[in-house]
Amino acid sequence: MQSRAHTVDAYLAELPPERRAALEAVRAVFKAHLDPRIVEGMQYGMIGYAVPHSVYPPGYHCDPRQPLPYAGLAAQKNHLSLYLMCFYAEGEFQQWFREAWARTGKKLDMGKVCIRFKKAEDLALEVLAEALRRVSPETFISFYEAGLKSSRPRKARSSSRPR
Repeated sequence: MQSRAHTVDAYLAELPPERRAALEAVRAVFKAHLDPRIVEGMQYGMIGYAVPHSVYPPGYHCDPRQPLPYAGLAAQKNHLSLYLMCFYAEGEFQQWFREAWARTGKKLDMGKVCIRFKKAEDLALEVLAEALRRVSPETFISFYEAGLKSSRPRKARSSSRPR
């Protein structure tokens, strides 16, 4: 559920106290471990972390006016969500993440890039912290650009067979 809030503080103020506390705990991990060039703000109706145009001038391919989305935090109707965009493009990183999470004994409720949780205690915050340290803006941009190249449609080949 997208918020119409224009600032992170306004977004958090909309939430019930227990949901706000959970997102603030995850947000604290982001603030402590993210590369300082990644910026926090509201993006797509949630708390967003993005590679700004000053670091990646092309911006997001879906809307180049937007900075490149790196991660997000959101309060959905029935759960909280943590989005790590680097999972779209990098298989080895996702494998490391899943294995590190499993070693903590915590359940991982994960979709393609979304980790669903109810409270901060559901998360392996130390694994999240390490993931944020491992994926610098340059590393993320290389994942992102490789993913763009592999997802572009290929031109149809002309047949060389005689008809």
